[in-house]
Amino acid sequence: MASSRTRRKLAVVVLAAGKGKRMKSALPKVLHPVAGRPSLWHVLQAARAARPDVLVIVAGHGAEEVEQAVRGWNIKPPPVFVVQHQLLGTGHATAAAEQVTEGAQDVVVLAGDDPLIAAGHVRTLLGTHRRTKAAATILTTVVDDPTGYGRVVREGSELKDIVQEADASPEQRRIREVSTLAYAFRREDLYGALPLVGRENRLREYYLPDVLFILRNKGERLSAVPVDLGGALGLNSRAGLAAVNRVMRDRIVKAHMAAGVTFADPSTSFVDVDVRIGPDTVILPLTFLEGATRIGRDCSIGPATRVVDSTVADGARITFAVVHGSKIGRHATVGPYASLRPGTVLEDGAKVGTYVEVKASRVGKGSKVPHLAYVGDAVIGEGSNLGAGTVTVNYDGFEKHRTVIGDGVHVGSDTMLVAPVRLGANSWTGAGSVITKDVPPGALAVERTEQRTIAGYDERRREARKKDAGARGRATRTTSKRSRRGSD
Repeated sequence: MASSRTRRKLAVVVLAAGKGKRMKSALPKVLHPVAGRPSLWHVLQAARAARPDVLVIVAGHGAEEVEQAVRGWNIKPPPVFVVQHQLLGTGHATAAAEQVTEGAQDVVVLAGDDPLIAAGHVRTLLGTHRRTKAAATILTTVVDDPTGYGRVVREGSELKDIVQEADASPEQRRIREVSTLAYAFRREDLYGALPLVGRENRLREYYLPDVLFILRNKGERLSAVPVDLGGALGLNSRAGLAAVNRVMRDRIVKAHMAAGVTFADPSTSFVDVDVRIGPDTVILPLTFLEGATRIGRDCSIGPATRVVDSTVADGARITFAVVHGSKIGRHATVGPYASLRPGTVLEDGAKVGTYVEVKASRVGKGSKVPHLAYVGDAVIGEGSNLGAGTVTVNYDGFEKHRTVIGDGVHVGSDTMLVAPVRLGANSWTGAGSVITKDVPPGALAVERTEQRTIAGYDERRREARKKDAGARGRATRTTSKRSRRGSD
């Protein structure tokens, strides 16, 4: 005899077939990004929290694109894909997964376009469903404006009714609690009721919520679990996408603050879901931290800064800058108004200052590129300084070439380093030089013509201009006289 403590097998079905007409997008609705990851990715993370024995994705519109994206996320357990060839509603999509859910006692159904359903919500949904021995359990939430949604009527955890707006009394219309598309079912009840769902509605579709009314009419227990989704419900439109992103961003920022990160203005800070930030770091207003960015402890990031897929070590400072695909060492400083492009590495204590662009280069420990410079395809040693206006001339019109600057080098202001070229340790360049040959260690390289000083130049130049102006005036009067004689 099986123990009463035997684990009930679970299938999770994620509905990802919708086209999302109101999005007006060629991209499948479930692949629209929310906090740096597609909506469907967030839903699958929540689904995994329930530890399903089988994970099913019902795809339809853009099925190949959706499947290709999911395959790249390394989701465990590997999802089983089912294609809904005719998009006939949520009930029809759930029915398409019947065969692959065989053997499960419970089925959780989630919407791939509702990324605000988090792991904790799914665990609570399933726990309540099993504890109350319900045939079906739904997640509900409170929205600011419930217009157009069915109102939830419940007593404690028991769902009594979902009243459509057209049928609601004035008192019921004041209810702001509505149903989400997150359900838990006993599998036998779900797939016993689905064939009874009709399509007598405006869109001629099979609606999954109709299963609830069929089960209620059979006298089955229905449960409801209210959760806080920040007043948003899915991304059915661009406005909905913006609302979902707002709620998700708020969640992420609050989680970082709880872990010891300071946000000077949370409402103007944008942090993707995969970003990690160390404690005692300060994030200033209008800062964007995107992709797989990693920020260390005791850093200062912002204001007006964007960091994408980059690593920032402890104690670094970044101000008014764009950093993409770069590594920034301990106590290094960037900005203001600097651009670090992919492949840039700043070692500990390095400085990239005002109006400096660095691309695919390494700036050594304690080295400085303080202002108005371009460093591309270069390696700079330790303790070197590049003066204002320094440019590594790395492109010859066909190929990129490398500049190598040793330790302790002093590059004079307005120096052009024409790659490929090497500057030895402790070498110098004179300001305004164009360096085309290697500079030995400890040497000074100067490339200038000898200055000429021409006395009285201003006076002669002004006199010449007066003579030129007089000549032009006489020529104009002569032309005018000839023109009048011709008209006579």
